[in-house]
Amino acid sequence: MKLADATKVNIKKVLEILENDGIIIYPTETLYGIGARFDSQIALKKIFEIKKRPKEKSFPLIVNLKNLNLVVESIPKEAQDLIEKFWPGPLTLLLPAKKNLPEEITKDGKVAVRMPGDSFALRLIKESSFPITATSANLSGLPPADCIDTVVEYFKETPVDLIIDGGKLPGIPSTIVDVTVKPPKVIRKGAIELSFDR
Repeated sequence: MKLADATKVNIKKVLEILENDGIIIYPTETLYGIGARFDSQIALKKIFEIKKRPKEKSFPLIVNLKNLNLVVESIPKEAQDLIEKFWPGPLTLLLPAKKNLPEEITKDGKVAVRMPGDSFALRLIKESSFPITATSANLSGLPPADCIDTVVEYFKETPVDLIIDGGKLPGIPSTIVDVTVKPPKVIRKGAIELSFDR
């Protein structure tokens, strides 16, 4: 198991791992996430095996605005308003997914995306030319990891290429909003408080 300090790791080398079907565990501004290139079938299947995750659950992604169009078909006005107000930040949006994306990152024609707030994850996605998975770093049924000790405990016997140590994290997950429906619908309450009038 290879560990690296989030303040010292070379981001280009991290991206090389992802480009070569590798898997990383990295800190966001909320929790630790498991990262793979969004379209790497090899890595996506590995994450399902590592997490022992039910097949019907899809992985959210971190994106930057330049690579959002690789996974999103269109951005409704309500979504654009939320992006302008809350990104970068702990807000995940369900948007219409592009056709022919891997089934591991889509569900019911939707894809979950966010641009993370100030963190290693933000530095990583700003330099990346592709979206990266951001499923929580845990084994299915166990709490998401908010510190490096928990990450190491969960994944000490799994084939992860690199674990990036960002210390203790806040542990409050991102808020998830479905903006494919009108009015938008809060799917999970999290770090940002939102409500939409019907």
